[in-house]
Amino acid sequence: MGKRRAGRELLRSLSKKQKKHLREFGEEHPFYDKVSGRPEATQICELSEDSDKSSAESDSETEVEQVSGYHKLLATLKTSPESESEEEEDESESEEPEESEAEMDSEGSQETGEAEGGEEDKNDVPEEEEVTDTAEQILSQEQADGTDTSCDPRHGVIEEFTDVKHESEFSLETNFMEEESGDCNADKRDSSSSQALPEDPFKQHMDKELEDKEIEKMSSLPKTSSQSQWPRVGQLIFSSTLEKHKTLKADKEVDVKQLHLHKPLESTWPKVNKQFLSSVDKPSDSPFTPLQRELFCIMNSYRDLLYPERNALTNGEEIRHAYCLHALNHVLKANAQVLSNNTKRRDRKPGTDTDDYRDQGLTRPKVLMIVPFRECALRIVHAFISLLEVNDKKKIDVSNKKRFKGEFGSDPEEKPPNLKRPEDYEAIFSGNIDDHFRIGVAILQKSMRLYAPFYSSDIIIASPLGIRTVIGAEGEKKRDFDFLSSIEILIIDQADIYLMQNWEHVLHLMKHINLLPLDSHGVDFSRVRMLNLNNCSKYYRQTLLFSALQDPQINSVFNKHCFNFAGQVAVRNMPLTGSISHVVVQLPHVFRRLEAESVTSVIDSRFQFFIDKVLPEYRDAIMSHTLIYVPSYFDYVRLRNYFKKEDLNFTHICEYTKKAAVCRARRFFLKGEKQFLLFTERFHFYKRYTIKGIRNLIFYELPTYSHFYSEICNMLKATDSGVDATWTCTVLYSKYDAQKLAAVVGIDRTAQMLQSKKNVHLFVTGEND
Repeated sequence: MGKRRAGRELLRSLSKKQKKHLREFGEEHPFYDKVSGRPEATQICELSEDSDKSSAESDSETEVEQVSGYHKLLATLKTSPESESEEEEDESESEEPEESEAEMDSEGSQETGEAEGGEEDKNDVPEEEEVTDTAEQILSQEQADGTDTSCDPRHGVIEEFTDVKHESEFSLETNFMEEESGDCNADKRDSSSSQALPEDPFKQHMDKELEDKEIEKMSSLPKTSSQSQWPRVGQLIFSSTLEKHKTLKADKEVDVKQLHLHKPLESTWPKVNKQFLSSVDKPSDSPFTPLQRELFCIMNSYRDLLYPERNALTNGEEIRHAYCLHALNHVLKANAQVLSNNTKRRDRKPGTDTDDYRDQGLTRPKVLMIVPFRECALRIVHAFISLLEVNDKKKIDVSNKKRFKGEFGSDPEEKPPNLKRPEDYEAIFSGNIDDHFRIGVAILQKSMRLYAPFYSSDIIIASPLGIRTVIGAEGEKKRDFDFLSSIEILIIDQADIYLMQNWEHVLHLMKHINLLPLDSHGVDFSRVRMLNLNNCSKYYRQTLLFSALQDPQINSVFNKHCFNFAGQVAVRNMPLTGSISHVVVQLPHVFRRLEAESVTSVIDSRFQFFIDKVLPEYRDAIMSHTLIYVPSYFDYVRLRNYFKKEDLNFTHICEYTKKAAVCRARRFFLKGEKQFLLFTERFHFYKRYTIKGIRNLIFYELPTYSHFYSEICNMLKATDSGVDATWTCTVLYSKYDAQKLAAVVGIDRTAQMLQSKKNVHLFVTGEND
C-alpha cells in the first residue's frame, strides 16, 4: 500500500510533459533528471572497490528493471555512493545507526510537523526510504527546472516542502564541537570560560532546579509586584511569585563582553546594529540604542516581557534586531553545550556516569517566533544571517536560501501605484503580506538550514494561522503539537495585528505549548533535562510580547499563560494626551457611558443601550449620512440583522465585502440614498479607504487602535459640503473600556469620566481653527 501511495503522489507531482513522457517511454525525461549523467560513472568507481557488492547491486537493479523503467530510475538514485558508504560503515561505526534513525524520525515527523501530507506506515522502513528518495528526486528536478510545484495549482495540494537532504549535517546528536568549528581549541576555551562564569544568565536560568514547594507556590499564590522608572522605556512593573529577585537597573553603558554573548555575536552585533545607531543624537561606543539596551537587559535576564509601545514606523526594526540577537544567542549557547557534551561522551571512559550530560529538551525546537506576515519572517532570517557572518569574505552556508527568497520575498511590481495610504499602513503592509506560513530553521555556528523539519529545527518562525493548522483541533486525525513541548523562548511580535486577524489562534497556541509529548520522537532520555521530564518546562519558558497598544486580551495572555519562575516585566506608560487632540475638524464629541455588571454582560448591555437610547435619535431623515463604526465583527453581524429586521435604510461594509459591493455602498452613502453605513474596524485596518459624505458619526465601541479615532473623525472634511454645524459624533463606552478611553482622551480625562456621576461628557475639537 505504501509503495502504491508513494507512486500516486509522485505521479500527481509531475507536470503534463513529464507525465506524457513517462507514459510513452516508461521513464522520466532526462532533461528533468539532474543525476541522469552520473550513475554510470559512479558504478564504475564502485566496481573497482568491491566487485562482489557491485554485481549484487547490478542484479538487484535488473530485478527492479523488470518491474518498470520508472522504478529503475529510482533504484539508480538509491544506489548512490552515499548509501553504499553508509552500508559499509554500518558495522564499524556505532554513530551511524543513530544518524539513520534520526533521519527516519525527522522524515516521519516532517509530515506531522507540516500537516499537509498523507499518512505513512512507520514500521515499513524500506517504503519510507523510497518515498524520501523520490521526494529528493522530484525536488532536484524542480530546482533544475526552476519551478515550485508546492505553489502550482496544476499539481493540486501536495506535501509542503521540507529539507531532509541536510539532516545529518545539522543533527545535534551526530556532530561534535571539533566538527562544528575549525578552531577546536578556541571552542574548548569558550566552553571552559563559560563554565567558569556562573553569572551567565543562560546557565543560571536553565540550570536552576525548582523544588516542589516553589512549583506549588507559583501555581497557588498571587504575584508580588514592584514599580521602577527607567529612562527610555518608562514605567516598569516587576512581578514574581517566588522570593524577590534583585531588581534590574538600566545600565547607562553596556560592555558587550559582560552580556555573555556567544562567540560570533560579540563581533557581528555592533556591525549589524550600526544602522540604528546613526539616528541617535549622541554618538557613543555602545552597540545598543537606548531602547535596545534597556529591552535587552530584561531579555537577557530571562524574565517575561510585555512591551506595548512597538511602532512599525519608529522602533519596530530595532526591537526586531534585539530579540533576534537574544534568540540566536540562546540557540547557539544551547547547541554548543550539546556538541561539547557529545565530545565528552565520546571521549569518556566506559562505565562512567552519564547523568552529567542532561542538556536537551524532549524535542529539539527551542525558540518559537510568532509574526504576522511572511515579510517579517524574511527580515528575521536576514537578521540571523547577518549576525552569523563574521565578515563579508566569510559567508555562512545557508541551505535553500534561493527557495526561501522566492517564497517569502515580494515583487515590487505587484504593489499598485498611486495609492495614498497613511505611513503606518505602508510600514505594516510592506512586502509579502501572506499570513499563512511556517518554517523551521536549524542553526550551527557556521551554517543555517532553512525548511528544516520541525523536529530537526532550533527555531520555528510561523504565523498564528500557520501554527494553528499544524496543531489542529480536538478530534482531528492529523494533528501534532509535540514539537512545542520544549520551547524555551516564545516571541510574539506585533500582537495587536492578531486582534485584526484571529485572536483565537493565539489562545489555541498558548493552550498547547509546553505539554508533554505524546511520542518520544527518538529522543535520548539520558540527555533530557529533569525539568522537561518533570513537566516543568512552562516554568522555564520566557515569553516576549511586543504590541503597538495596551489591550485587555493581550494582557490576559501575559498574565494567565506565562509562568516563568524568573518573573515578569510589563511596561505600563499611561498616555497623557489622547488621539482626540489630532482631530482637525470642528466637531462636538459626545461620550455616553453605559452601565454593565460584568465584562461578559457588557456586549448585550451595549446593544440594548444603542437600540434604546442612541438609534432613535438618528432615525429621523434629517440625521442622514450616519456612519456607525463597529470594532467587533460579531457586533456588526448583530446590528446588520437588527437593521434588516427593522427595515432601516442602510448599507454595510465589512472585511469580507467584495470590491464591487464596497464601491456601491460608498456611492449610495455619499449620495444620501442610504441613511446608515455599518462600517467594521477590520475593513478600515486592511483598506484605509476614505469614506466621503459623513455628517454623523457613531462609535459603537471605542477603536482598538487609538489613531483610528482621529482618522475616522477627520474623514468629515473629505466632504465638499460646507455645513459644518450639522456634524455630530457620539461615542459609547463603559468602565471596562478604560485603556481604550485613555488612549483617546488621555489618562486625566478618563479618570474624571469614569468617576463622574454624569453619564454624558462633551468635548469640542477644532475651535482654534
